[in-house]
Amino acid sequence: MRLAARRVALFGGVYSNHLALAATLADAARAGVEEAVCLGDMGAFGPNPDLACDIVRRAGIPVVQGNYDHSLGHDLPDCRCGYSDPRDNAFAALSYRYTYANTDPAHRSWMRALPRQIWISMAGREVLLCHGSPRRTNEFLWESACSDAFLTWLLDACGADTVCVTHTGLPWIRELPVGRQVINVGAIGRPANDGDPRVVYAILTADQEGPPSIEWRRVEYDHHALASEMRAQRLPEEFAETIETGWWTTCLEVLPAKERARGRY
Repeated sequence: MRLAARRVALFGGVYSNHLALAATLADAARAGVEEAVCLGDMGAFGPNPDLACDIVRRAGIPVVQGNYDHSLGHDLPDCRCGYSDPRDNAFAALSYRYTYANTDPAHRSWMRALPRQIWISMAGREVLLCHGSPRRTNEFLWESACSDAFLTWLLDACGADTVCVTHTGLPWIRELPVGRQVINVGAIGRPANDGDPRVVYAILTADQEGPPSIEWRRVEYDHHALASEMRAQRLPEEFAETIETGWWTTCLEVLPAKERARGRY
């Protein structure tokens, strides 16, 4: 899929958080974007996954296929999230079983056909949107673990001026020589492990003189209502705690040391 825009909202990891999704789209509309694009993972973690799917599909928002979307769409037995720790995998398995059982088959069929990449032309610059990385859907691109040389190699390999990803849930940007960029747009399904219950997304704006500029947007929503909904659906209390406090309680072992040190656990 290929799009053209001068001002675009990019968000990843909806994780069934329909309240944060609605708030993000409303904020993006107020900010005057031409297009909003989801970088994948409609389901996981949160309650009542059909609600988020309904919002995105009614709005006609383009969606990159994340690892969760691929697994749900192809009726796979797990999310293929890329975790290695037994505790992380146990929570991931519980979340996946719940999400699969509560996602309408019509939505799963839609996920199966989602593109793995979306290209956006912005003032003559080529921006590639993918989920984990240009080479693998479930690859984690951590800020502390990615050298400039490696990121430049990724850009060269895919032929993009800017690459935007998600999957890790932690937002960051790396400016590289000749106006090139790699951006992790974060996730709106859960907070960024910084003690702030608000969620984060990015707005890219084309610049005729250089690479697109980036604006990070913090979005407030009724996170207490979402936590109550999670408890009503008998999802793990650890998930609800993350939503209410802004600190991750699961999926911690995959974090590199520098990223984990910024958290509470």
